[in-house]
Amino acid sequence: MGSATGGAGGPDGLAGAVLVTLADREDAEELAEQLLDQGYAPCTVHRDMLAGEDDAEDVDWVIEVRTGPHGGPAALDEPHLHLLAEDYGGFAAAHRP
Repeated sequence: MGSATGGAGGPDGLAGAVLVTLADREDAEELAEQLLDQGYAPCTVHRDMLAGEDDAEDVDWVIEVRTGPHGGPAALDEPHLHLLAEDYGGFAAAHRP
């Protein structure tokens, strides 16, 4: 599986990346595999607790997508990634430093 836990490091570590946010871990891992198959890389899955949330069940699952199949920043494919995320009840947004 191409997923891993952990963050992206510094604030510039996500430049050009798209963050795909889903409510369900299994959906996030499934979509991450689909994205890898389509040529996106890396597709790192990790938990993202909402600010101020103390309940570990109130988490979203985020797929960090950095590079598109074209070799450029995944942000160029934000509309496509957003449509895929919507199929799972989620959303996608390009990281803007």
